[in-house]
Amino acid sequence: DGTLWVIGSYHNIFRLGSAMQDLGFWVLNDIIWRKSNPMPNFKGTRFTNAHETLIWAAKSRDQKRYTFNYDALKVFNEDTQMRSDWTLALCTGSERLKDADGNKAHPTQKPEALLHRVILSATRQGDVILDPFFGTGTTGAAAKRLGRHFIGIERDEGYADVAQARIDAVIPTAPEDLVVTGSKKAEPKVPFGALVEAGLLTAGDKLYCPKGDHEARVRADGSLVSGSLTGSIHKLGALLENAPACNGWTYWRFKTDQGLRSIDTLRAEVRAGMQ
Repeated sequence: DGTLWVIGSYHNIFRLGSAMQDLGFWVLNDIIWRKSNPMPNFKGTRFTNAHETLIWAAKSRDQKRYTFNYDALKVFNEDTQMRSDWTLALCTGSERLKDADGNKAHPTQKPEALLHRVILSATRQGDVILDPFFGTGTTGAAAKRLGRHFIGIERDEGYADVAQARIDAVIPTAPEDLVVTGSKKAEPKVPFGALVEAGLLTAGDKLYCPKGDHEARVRADGSLVSGSLTGSIHKLGALLENAPACNGWTYWRFKTDQGLRSIDTLRAEVRAGMQ
């Protein structure tokens, strides 16, 4: 249930993508890393190279299970769905590793922010990440910080030494701060009748639509009745609104001393008890 990430410049990424597809890998996304501070093209003979492409792939088209923390990334992106174009700065300043002579320790060191997003999107806490071209250990540093295990392979002894020192200095994030926002689809299913069973609502209680135009009574079996119409919280909401469908959890409200509250808050209470 793992996935593969590959990054490269225009010199090689298309050959890599073609080779991966020939081997049966299934491309899930191509991600454009747009560099907010690219190196200028001083000769003025072509466009400034301002991006690199990442390929995210599953083992095959038939692979149905893989990790994608969609909801966590949406929260990360201020409640907006994460797009496939990422604007991040090049690795500069204190993050840029130098050798004893003050020169760049590696010519293409990636910013840790880029690996942070990759790891956050496609792995879970405690997973193992393999980087067979480890360089100065950006993947390992990000993995350690995010509570993931890693295996790094690097043939250049100098790069490996720099990576080891770098990773040794990383302070892991506390486990409780690594919990990512989960998907609502993965939460335990709670039928509306469970709210009646739990005593959070009782037969005869009234529920109201958001604008107060419609009301319904709760029945002991978890159905609702409004005049001559009956049905589930979803069906009755759709009937009253003359709509093809209705999410009853967000539609119906119950009265409190502070005003109307969504019945979804009661579902959250039941879920908390189940977990």
